[in-house]
Amino acid sequence: MSCEQGPRRVTRTEHDGSVTVIADRWQGKRFNSPNDVVVRSDGSIWFTDPPYGILSDYEGVAAEPEIDGCHVYRADPVTGEVRIVADDFDRPNGLAFSPDERLLYVADTRRRHIRVFEVRDDGTLGGGKEFAAGGEQDSYDGMRLDNKGRVWTAAGKAVLCYDPDGTLLGRLKLPEPAANLVFGGLKRNHLFIAAATSLYSLLTNVTGARPVWATGR
Repeated sequence: MSCEQGPRRVTRTEHDGSVTVIADRWQGKRFNSPNDVVVRSDGSIWFTDPPYGILSDYEGVAAEPEIDGCHVYRADPVTGEVRIVADDFDRPNGLAFSPDERLLYVADTRRRHIRVFEVRDDGTLGGGKEFAAGGEQDSYDGMRLDNKGRVWTAAGKAVLCYDPDGTLLGRLKLPEPAANLVFGGLKRNHLFIAAATSLYSLLTNVTGARPVWATGR
């Protein structure tokens, strides 16, 4: 699953290399520039839509926004319907589910905080309280969780790790800004970090959370 800032769409690349467009509009209006995407075990696709790809030609193609605001969206796995699930963000960016998929974490890069929502059975969100605040130092981007529910997030020239209760557990400093990260490898204990000019790999003593569909639950 990919977010394409230039074409302003969310797509899936198939095994044969062909590309399927999941969503490129909401109510007939083009998205700003989809930025980050996660898939739930029920097949629903959740993504954020900040304006970075239309602000200039640097990250996409400069253009006027067609949608009033920057939102979090959900694409239905059966009907393909796309609807807004959170509309009170400034710059929604990275997002990730908790290991049991009952919580959704969403970073607001401009407001420099991460919020956490309850995921209801009907695909709507509840709550939305602040989970972590970066202050003047940290501006959050992509994130992933480990199998203990700890949140790992890119935050400028660092990767931060938070306990499920919001306590900051550690800070991994980097020589350049990082945008995204993911756990991989056979044991899901390699942390791959996508930074401004480099891809970093770190062997950790934790294991990345497996999707619910992969655990048999």
